[in-house]
Amino acid sequence: MSDGNAPTPTGSSVVRVWDLPTRLFHWLLVLAVLAQVITGSIGGAALTWHLRIGYCVFALIVFRIVWGLVGGHWSRFASFIYGPASLLRYLRGQPLASDHFHVGHNPLGSASVFAMLAMLAIQVATGLVADDEIATIGPLNRFVSSAFALSATAWHKGPGITLIFALVVLHIGAIVYYTRKGQVLVRPMIGGDKLLPGTVPASADDRPSRVRALAIALASAALVAAVVRLGG
Repeated sequence: MSDGNAPTPTGSSVVRVWDLPTRLFHWLLVLAVLAQVITGSIGGAALTWHLRIGYCVFALIVFRIVWGLVGGHWSRFASFIYGPASLLRYLRGQPLASDHFHVGHNPLGSASVFAMLAMLAIQVATGLVADDEIATIGPLNRFVSSAFALSATAWHKGPGITLIFALVVLHIGAIVYYTRKGQVLVRPMIGGDKLLPGTVPASADDRPSRVRALAIALASAALVAAVVRLGG
């Protein structure tokens, strides 16, 4: 959105890029990952909450996958799945008028999103079958061998965390870099809008869209609860 009463540049308009469900997903995931780091570091009784928050991350990932198919225009995976040619145009600074790299996720941002979702999914999966050989066992541990559970636990507590930290650092670094280049990234993820030149399609963010998102969120939570109950 434009600052204060500053005039809107000629040929520019305020466009809803990030719908409310996407923004809520983003910030809830940030809080959940932070809580996971804290509870995992404390250990002991805090691991009960570590598991519970892990289920929340699971539900958030399921929601985002579905919302990536039916959500607002710029939240859909179709809007930020780029081929090699698009990536080359972006890196060379020679975008086509139809590329819209400056609106939603650019090719590098897209790679970051998919990498983070993939890594968090792996982290959730390994947590579901983990066994720390002390007092904490994942709800699906009984469905895998002891050797597999120990390997999953080692990944969950070691390389998995390291890779997620690396992706978070890269993400924050990219925000700082693009902010210094004059591209504001954080504010649109809070308010949803961007001031954009030319004609850019907006993401649907009306009541029916939000009701649909709520239904998907509830279904995602129910699915996670059902998966967790499989462990008895």
